[in-house]
Amino acid sequence: MDSTVDSLNNAYQEFVVAAANVLEAEEISGAQKTAATDAALENFKQRWDLFRVACDQADEFMESVKQRIGSECLVDEATGSLARKPGQSANTGLPRISAVQLEQTSKIVRWLVIELQHGSGTGASHSHPSAPFDARFSEDAAQ
Repeated sequence: MDSTVDSLNNAYQEFVVAAANVLEAEEISGAQKTAATDAALENFKQRWDLFRVACDQADEFMESVKQRIGSECLVDEATGSLARKPGQSANTGLPRISAVQLEQTSKIVRWLVIELQHGSGTGASHSHPSAPFDARFSEDAAQ
C-alpha cells in the first residue's frame, strides 16, 4: 500500500511542478507561443497522463482491498468466527457453514459464471470441488 501511495504522491507532485512550469513559460514568453511554452505544455500533458495512470492504479488497489475485506467478512459471518461485541446478538439469521463448504460453493459459483460467460449456460449441477482453474481468484492459483 505504501508503494501505491508513494507512486500517487510522486505523480501528483510532478504534475503540479509541470503545471507551474507551464505558467512560468507563459509568463516569460509574454503569453506568446514559443518552443519553451510548447515543451512545457508537452511535459504537462505527459505528467497529466502519468498522474491519471497512478490514480487508476490506486483505484484498482482500493477495489481489490475492498473485495478482500468483503470476502473475509463473508467468511467470518458464514463460519461464525466473528468476534461479538458485548450486547451484540450472536444470531444473524444465517445458518453457519464450514469454511470448506463455503470454498466449495464459491468454486461452483465461479465455475457457473465462467460457463455462462462462454455461452454454454447448461445449468448442470457440479457439486464436486473439481471446478476449473480461474486465475482471477487467488485461492484457485494455489491448486
